[in-house]
Amino acid sequence: MKKSKQDLVIAIDGHSSGGKSTYAKMIAKELGITYVDSGAMYRAVTLYAMENNLIRDNIIDGQELVRQLDQISIEIIFNPEEDRYETWLNGRNIEKEIRTVAVSNYVSPVSKIREVREAMVDLQRKMSRDKGVVMDGRDIGTVVFPDADIKIYLTAEPDIRAQRRFDELKQKGMEAGYDEILENIMDRDHQDSTRDISPLKKADDAIELDNSSMTPEEQMVWFMNKLEEKFG
Repeated sequence: MKKSKQDLVIAIDGHSSGGKSTYAKMIAKELGITYVDSGAMYRAVTLYAMENNLIRDNIIDGQELVRQLDQISIEIIFNPEEDRYETWLNGRNIEKEIRTVAVSNYVSPVSKIREVREAMVDLQRKMSRDKGVVMDGRDIGTVVFPDADIKIYLTAEPDIRAQRRFDELKQKGMEAGYDEILENIMDRDHQDSTRDISPLKKADDAIELDNSSMTPEEQMVWFMNKLEEKFG
């Protein structure tokens, strides 16, 4: 039986600031399926830790954070007025706060905590139950949805990713230096790829796409061609 494109589970993995979220949103809109930003969920947990004094002197109180996990409620809600998905933490829109460099500096070590990852993976699976979904992150195709219908591993050169991130923050009126962003990206690349729990790696059956010199529109053409090849 041929599978409907509205029922597909699509996993997009890759390094920080590679354009995964933008790409996933475009695919979700094109196919009319749900989009889930898994990275935003880890950023939300990180923001919670920062706001509740669980990160002091660059040290994360992981034991206390785990104890408080049941007090953290995360939702990804579509805002039709802004035509975008937004992250909510305990009933509050935190989309702007979680995109700061300050949060970026701690999200990798927070996501290393086993109990945090287990809680987020469980939530990610619940968010996509019984419906088509496109989800981006670090371990979507390897851990969250190992049986995803399509797996994409998105790559781009670090300096290009840093420039994209710099331009994005500047457009939003948020202050950040290019060198600081590049350093953060290089550090996160290392942490994400070398952590013991669910490290970032390309799934054996994932299709790799280097988008260093591609526009979002060109990436969509590439995706639709791959979709046509696989499902007709």
